Amino acid sequence: MEKKSIRELGVEDFVNARLSEAEANQLHLVLKDVLSLTITDNPTEIWRHLITRRALKPSYPHPLHQLLYYSLYHHSSSDNTASPDPPLYWFPSLDQSRSTNLGRLMETHASKLLGPSYKDPISSFHLFQKFSVQHPQVYWSLILKELSLSFVEPPRCILDTSDPLKHGGTWLPGSVLNIADCCLQPSEHPNKQDDSVAIVWRDEGFDDSEVNRVTLKQLRQQVMLVANAIDATFSKGDAIAIDMQMTVNAVIIYLAIILAGCIVVSIADSFAPKEIATRLRVSKAKGIFTQDFILRGGRKFPLYSRVIEAAACKVIVVPVIGDDVEVQLREQDFSWKGFVSSGSQKSRSDHYSPIYQPIDSVINILFSSGTTGDPKAIPWTQLAPIRSAADGWAAIDVQAGDVYCWPTNLGWVIGPTVLYHCFLTGATLALYHGSPQGRDFGKFVQDAGVTILGTVPSLVKSWKSAKCMEGLDWTKIKSFCSSGETSNVDDDLWLSSKAFYNPIIELCGGTELASSYIAGSPLQPQAFGACSTASMTTGFVIFDENGVPYPDDNPCVGEMGLLPLSLGASDRLLNANHEEVYFKGMPIYNGKVLRRHGDIIKRTVGGYIIVQGRADDTMNLGGIKTSSVEIERVCDRADESILETAAIGVATANGGPEQLVIFVVLKEGYNSDAETLKIKFSKAIQTNLNPLFKVSIVKIVPEFPRTSSNKVLRRVMRDQMKQELSVQSRL
Repeated sequence: MEKKSIRELGVEDFVNARLSEAEANQLHLVLKDVLSLTITDNPTEIWRHLITRRALKPSYPHPLHQLLYYSLYHHSSSDNTASPDPPLYWFPSLDQSRSTNLGRLMETHASKLLGPSYKDPISSFHLFQKFSVQHPQVYWSLILKELSLSFVEPPRCILDTSDPLKHGGTWLPGSVLNIADCCLQPSEHPNKQDDSVAIVWRDEGFDDSEVNRVTLKQLRQQVMLVANAIDATFSKGDAIAIDMQMTVNAVIIYLAIILAGCIVVSIADSFAPKEIATRLRVSKAKGIFTQDFILRGGRKFPLYSRVIEAAACKVIVVPVIGDDVEVQLREQDFSWKGFVSSGSQKSRSDHYSPIYQPIDSVINILFSSGTTGDPKAIPWTQLAPIRSAADGWAAIDVQAGDVYCWPTNLGWVIGPTVLYHCFLTGATLALYHGSPQGRDFGKFVQDAGVTILGTVPSLVKSWKSAKCMEGLDWTKIKSFCSSGETSNVDDDLWLSSKAFYNPIIELCGGTELASSYIAGSPLQPQAFGACSTASMTTGFVIFDENGVPYPDDNPCVGEMGLLPLSLGASDRLLNANHEEVYFKGMPIYNGKVLRRHGDIIKRTVGGYIIVQGRADDTMNLGGIKTSSVEIERVCDRADESILETAAIGVATANGGPEQLVIFVVLKEGYNSDAETLKIKFSKAIQTNLNPLFKVSIVKIVPEFPRTSSNKVLRRVMRDQMKQELSVQSRL
């Protein structure tokens, strides 16, 4: 049956979408009034009026939101334009735009910088973004004043491009600071005082208790206490790992390691012992902070036992509940209580003087899967937090007074990113000590007064499917943000509706960039599952299969290359050749070699940007970039019948997280079925790589497509599987 247009909808349709008769009659009157105001049937204008009037209440059932959205935009998919713009659902007002961080900056400075072409933050945003790419020194000189930064030695200049071997330039040369100290000290701009609330948090299982609060002064005192203990146990420059849930103690430890002049090694708490051991080996970690257990969903899962299976170095164990650890420790390991007291014994004062270092000193080692056996070890210098915080300030509009929650882990780039988003802008960090999957997390979001909620699409899908957030009040949320995976339009429709259709700011970037390269913006209309702009100071080129760039701003699809000048982007790798990984073989544009990122992106007629997948043989599983080789190495050993495997990630037809598909060639004379292998592969992957990974499809084939040099053509298999899934979705 053909869908009704918006003008054909009546009270009966709203009742069928689970509204009460009274609510249906009220909504029908509002809709008739909105339609009378619109001369044409422009769906964007009708939706804008509905949203402005807050006609679609968060309490309305999701089928009602679906009915109106899809009735309005049901012709969008049949648009004959080569790259049509996705449907818009959120629109900034001029007043809103002027109260944003970037809008305020533009109103103050852009008329002088752009001249008479400047009109207002909305209509002139595109011009200002291009200005920031062409004149990054000017933009960064303004932004450095907006963040909570305190240089012991100021930079000689913003950017030095005199070294031809440094594609990305030398940023803030000569400057000295301690970025953790910047996070902990009061600042007039932003408005960050000692009595400001730095962290709000709640333990799982205490969902009816008051939300706990930590002031900036209390946080600083705790960090200094731990920094004294680190100083008593380790040496300046030591790499020290963190393998913990994202708790208040984990945040304190992270900042204390950097305050003491050491280097954080980020390890996700979901990793198997082998993966933990690899990261400790590559980083040459001298110690590791962990928990006795992980508390998630009302259950305790062993963590210390996993860590000691991997770690020969010192282990400091934080209890997940109470003050005392619940496991027997090895002789060389420390309990949290004993470790902290060791610092008090050495230092007569709770005060700790930060170790100030040059701007390019390494403070954090993060990992991103490569196409070899070991993950790429990416060192973050003190430039990375500045870039990260600046992107949060501009794209997400993080301000002093915001309460910012993003359930994540310090083992992934989002963990450190959120810390710097909050502590360098004066916002409050909101932490839930437990699983974000259920209603108890949603109640924490409500009770803590969260104003910015970060997500990954798979988490949103699970909330929507479980219907666990019904009846909660999320209307204090001014914006959502999403990263790590491709978003699903209907899941985003559900999420945004919970806060009167406030925007979901899409972010797409990389650990090695310390930021997003494309994003949404509070100064532009937003579409579900799409970015609306390149990030500030970021330029990119989309090029065809021959490396020829498409004209700027033209609609197209192709691999993306970044302009190389980027504050905070990596200039080294610990265990790989940085030049080969990011620059070798890339096209030259305006005299500069483009930086490789590996995404295939689509740019629409109106400039919206949609990520289409990866150009190389990595995949994105649950927000974690993983190489085919890592998956295949494990699967090849899962059953004696296997000759070889090929792993690919395939996005579903309607968007959402990639599905893991394993192609299999069996040994001659062996016979095995796909479902049996699927179970074995899943078990092997979850045991040896990551317990969160799941095999969706196993396909047994006689042989793999290959190049003339015998390389497996995974892209061909990916295209084949996309076509099969597309056909199945239409049946």
